[in-house]
Amino acid sequence: MAFPRGTGHLLRVKSLLCNVPIFAGLDEKALEIFLDHANRILVPDGGVIAQEGETNKCMYIIEIGSVRIIKNFNTVDSVTLATLGPGEFFGEMCILETLPRAATGQAAGQTTVVSVASFAFYHLYQKMAAQHSILLLNIARDLSRRLRRLDEAFAARH
Repeated sequence: MAFPRGTGHLLRVKSLLCNVPIFAGLDEKALEIFLDHANRILVPDGGVIAQEGETNKCMYIIEIGSVRIIKNFNTVDSVTLATLGPGEFFGEMCILETLPRAATGQAAGQTTVVSVASFAFYHLYQKMAAQHSILLLNIARDLSRRLRRLDEAFAARH
């Protein structure tokens, strides 16, 4: 369920964006582009936010609650890759590539997320290339951090 887009909505979303590491270093005008393409969504416990294999073009930032990232969702081979909490994000891979989603995001308890459409990233690129570069560097750093964490977890099992 989407929340109405009033002034309170914009202030909450802006506050959230300012505290997410991939948006660090972006100026006010750059953040406004993301606010124009953001929607707050209330997701019930167990609700699927993003489904593995789908091709929708948005990423999600967790405002309240937590989200399980699951590979092979609803199969006997399902694996929980991570559980993310407030201020963390997922689905950013669809911003960087045009492939279907690699995993499912499922609410672990009632959760509020903010979806940001991929068009916001393209709009930022068109209007503010230097700000876009900062954002891409931030995303690359976060992806590297996540990959390192998975590598360490994998190495610990073997």
